Amino acid sequence: MSVIRGLDIFCGAGGGSWGARASGVNFVGAIDMCANATQTYKANFPDTWVVTSRLEDVDVASLVRRLGRVDLLLSSPECTNHTCAKGSAPRDESSRATAMHVVSYARAFRPRWLVLENVVHMRPWTRYEELKSELRSLGYRLAEQILNAADFGVPQSRRRLFLVGDLKGDPKLIDATATHLRPVVANILDQTESWPMTPLRRQGRAQATLDRADRAVAAIGKETPFLIVYYGTDGSGGWQRLTRPLRTITTVDRFALVVPSPDGHRMRMLQVPELSRAMGFDDVFKFNFGTRRDRIRMLGNGICPPVMKAVVGALTGSEGSPAKPRLRVGDMLHDTVQELISESA
Repeated sequence: MSVIRGLDIFCGAGGGSWGARASGVNFVGAIDMCANATQTYKANFPDTWVVTSRLEDVDVASLVRRLGRVDLLLSSPECTNHTCAKGSAPRDESSRATAMHVVSYARAFRPRWLVLENVVHMRPWTRYEELKSELRSLGYRLAEQILNAADFGVPQSRRRLFLVGDLKGDPKLIDATATHLRPVVANILDQTESWPMTPLRRQGRAQATLDRADRAVAAIGKETPFLIVYYGTDGSGGWQRLTRPLRTITTVDRFALVVPSPDGHRMRMLQVPELSRAMGFDDVFKFNFGTRRDRIRMLGNGICPPVMKAVVGALTGSEGSPAKPRLRVGDMLHDTVQELISESA
């Protein structure tokens, strides 16, 4: 098979492209309106033509002439106005409608394959069926599935919708039941001394934070480290064990590590390199642009590369060998926690 040429629209920092490249795709073009994202993308894909622009402002005909043949169209349209993370706030329909650009670019480039990634909550959107109908009218046969990144060696529970299309036949899906690797959050942590920590019970600490910590200690004891999960409203009580996949990374700073010490529990927020590992990025990928908040936003908006590697590999028939989960456990972990991690590996 000749080299698969790819175009990534809504490319973000490049997580989807990073995964697809591992399945043999050479990305010739990428577009996103966020300058920090496109700078990050360009740093990791120096040979790709990267455009910082809204899709509706791009001269698509000129882009076709510049890029030439495209075999795979990758897209991850804006998701905030689909997701439940928006809460009860009004949805911005113009934001959701950006997904229809996938049709325009598919019509212009006529790639054999296409992949659209988004939150699961995109499916009830009133124009979702219209989107699929438009793609079918272009000749694409479509299939969709919901995949959890934790089943693909990613130490994070992250469920996402993947809509795939093929012009030449029924698209191939992934047998997700054959994976179930599920590494744990302890895999991503740096050693305690890598980042500054502060006393958990210090002046000015929010009572809600202390309440979450108290619930964790009551459940697992004073000698076991854990995470506090901010902005959580589910039954976890606002904390989680280190022996499970990390809960879904969002665009806000929401995870703090709490560890025991002779002077009482100490805590710190998880750092960008740790969150990058929790998304499934390897240490080669560079997140060097923007503030800490900008980089966390890019991660929260991103795609887990191992999942996209599997999706594109199945779709194009170029799947590689599955990546083995890497164990990276900090020295702060209590012996009993390390034993639990070993048992779950």
